Amino acid sequence: MNTAQRQFNRAIFAAIATGFFMLIIAAGAVVWAFQRTQDIGQRVTHSIEIEAAIANLNRLDERIEAARRGFLLEGDKRFLRTFEVTAAEIPHKINDMAKLTADNPDQIRRVEQYRKLAKNYLDLVEKSIANKRAGITTVPGSSLLDKADIAVSQQLRDLSDTMSSAERDLLEKRTTREHAGILLSTSIGIVAATILLLVSFGTIWVVRRTLAALSVAGEQLRLLNGDLESAVAERTAELQRANAEIQRFAYIVSHDLRSPLVNVMGFTSELAAAIEPLSELLEMAEERIPDSVTDEARYAVRENLPESVGFIRTSTEKMDRLINAILRLSREGRRMLAPEAVDMNALVTSIIDSLQHRVGELGVTMKAEPLPTVITDKLAIEQILSNLIENAIKYLKADRPGTIIIRGQKENSRVLIEVEDNGRGIDPKDHERIFDLFRRSGTQDQPGEGIGLAHVRALAHRLGGTISCTSALENGATFRLSLPKDLAPQQGSNT
Repeated sequence: MNTAQRQFNRAIFAAIATGFFMLIIAAGAVVWAFQRTQDIGQRVTHSIEIEAAIANLNRLDERIEAARRGFLLEGDKRFLRTFEVTAAEIPHKINDMAKLTADNPDQIRRVEQYRKLAKNYLDLVEKSIANKRAGITTVPGSSLLDKADIAVSQQLRDLSDTMSSAERDLLEKRTTREHAGILLSTSIGIVAATILLLVSFGTIWVVRRTLAALSVAGEQLRLLNGDLESAVAERTAELQRANAEIQRFAYIVSHDLRSPLVNVMGFTSELAAAIEPLSELLEMAEERIPDSVTDEARYAVRENLPESVGFIRTSTEKMDRLINAILRLSREGRRMLAPEAVDMNALVTSIIDSLQHRVGELGVTMKAEPLPTVITDKLAIEQILSNLIENAIKYLKADRPGTIIIRGQKENSRVLIEVEDNGRGIDPKDHERIFDLFRRSGTQDQPGEGIGLAHVRALAHRLGGTISCTSALENGATFRLSLPKDLAPQQGSNT
């Protein structure tokens, strides 16, 4: 990709990112405007409720006055009952008014003033009713109200008008703000919709352009994959030929080494057989001619020669084991794998049973947890697990009871099998080294040539798997074998 293309892609990305960022801001603004409009609407409703409450109080005052006039003029007790019910309702309505105006200090003050005037007015009304019942008339002429009644009534009406006027002013302001909020919300919504359309069109254009580029790239990739598959097939064939050549070379070398080794072993046996007559001859010479036998001759026949023969024999035996191991690896590499459904639980049980005599002698606790069935080469997997379990037994610590756990589980299309022990452990720096041929770790107090784990890794690779180790010195080791659940059948031979 050239510099101009990269800059263009960055510009497109920046434009889309900016558009979405502005869209987020617009969405937030819409939410804010909606909440603000909703709040203003609630305040408008609140003002209307207060005005309705004031009108309701005025209505109750008028009902009180009408009931009093009716009773004073006609003496009908129905007017008295209307007065009593209405007079009992007025304090509750005033309390409701106080709750509604709790957010307005001026209205709170007016409500308290109204409460006092209403109580004074009710006291005057009750007094006039009581005078009527007692036959006392203090009102001059044909009027039913005295000066005190008229003054209190006027004060109540003036106070109601003041409260209503204040709420109407608030209502007008809040209505104006509500209209402004609606206009702002509408404007923000239009801006947000415009931004959304621009971002949508821009995104569609970029997506179509990207799809076209992907189509071209896909075609190029298809052509490259065709070439790559051919290259991989060719490379795989080369690797198979090289692997087969290495295996044949190992086989030939091991056979060529076997011939001189057999000669060395034969001559060693002849030297070992010659030691006995030489020792007898030396003894006869010491008996008959003591002075003719030197110390060097005695040392050579009785110590140096047997020791040298022993060293040669030990070395040839080790060489013989190494050659046999190389031959075994070579044969295993050339063997055709035969995938089959392997009952891993039965396989592990069989391996543990074959080692039961050693397990019993050492007091080792073997735990085999349920294992999944695997379609793989039975002989190869058996060799892998046998080697791992035998190593676990071999390298346990003598100062604590040995415990070995074999467990397994499915992980998507693969199976993970673990062999865990509480033995002497492996230095972390040797976790990879131990899988190399002829390499070992730690104190070499157990027999072996360093071939087992190399053989395990080679078998694991042939089965399409991997083998790894996690361990710390003195804290045991865990070997993890990862295999495909289903090993594909092999086509042809490796040779």
